[in-house]
Amino acid sequence: MLAIAAALKGRSFTKIADWSRGELESVLDLADKLKRDPQRQLLPGRTIGLIFQKPSTRTRVSFGVGIAQLGGVGLYLTADELQLGRGETLRDTAVVLSRYLDGIVIRTFAQDEVEQLAENASIPVINALTDAAHPCQILADLMTLRERRGALDGLKLVYLGDGNNVCASLLVGAATFGMRVVAATPAAYAPSECAVAIARERAAESGGSVELTEDAREAVAGADVLYTDVWTSMGQEAENERRRRDLAGYGIDAELVRAAGEQALILHCLPAHYGEEITEEVVYGPQSAVFDEAENRLHAQKALMALVIR
Repeated sequence: MLAIAAALKGRSFTKIADWSRGELESVLDLADKLKRDPQRQLLPGRTIGLIFQKPSTRTRVSFGVGIAQLGGVGLYLTADELQLGRGETLRDTAVVLSRYLDGIVIRTFAQDEVEQLAENASIPVINALTDAAHPCQILADLMTLRERRGALDGLKLVYLGDGNNVCASLLVGAATFGMRVVAATPAAYAPSECAVAIARERAAESGGSVELTEDAREAVAGADVLYTDVWTSMGQEAENERRRRDLAGYGIDAELVRAAGEQALILHCLPAHYGEEITEEVVYGPQSAVFDEAENRLHAQKALMALVIR
């Protein structure tokens, strides 16, 4: 019987910065075990609400499958199906759903909505993506890097492109684990000052480092990991043409991978816009771990739910 520590029961997971390295490691360790034994039912009879205000492929399917494999029931809820869409407060919603459910997973726009939900709920709330953060993705990224590279301390990870929610969470997560993380972005697309400050605090504790640069080619030299995300996130479609112009030169193609070296592992949280932030050749190339990364969303999120849901 797989023993689950009780220390994290009842905890919400709204952003990476709220959790220590040891707490994050406990998720990764359990995720490794559940990947080897995927049918271990650690949450039998539990019901988890899935509130989705943004479309999704990997997040929706991985949480749905994960809940089923853990022996629970996932209740999918769109904004249109809840009274939230008609003006009910987040506080009321949190209190009521806490009477019915064992946990809440929410994918929405504003980070403040997730924080309010977690503050007022008496059950764990898991952030499945906001405009400011994508902590579950970072769990999968760290899991993938541990599988492929073993120890995380000292690895050089270079993120290229738009300093968005994924970049912000990645900086904090990588720095927490002692990695040398570089964000190569145009100045106007740099990650948030708050995320950079937190990442640098974590790096000071872990022996890692955080660097910002506008020089993509210089940044990738000797990198152990190259990471990117779409240049136009959900809700930014009207800015697509401008973003493509501004971010030209920050895409990962075969030439950039060669500049990094044969040791460089390629990550992308998907979906990919081929010919913009990355090429199809690279995603399906020998240095890619993109689809392992996508699969690990399932295992990492299962571990997270098993650890926090009572």
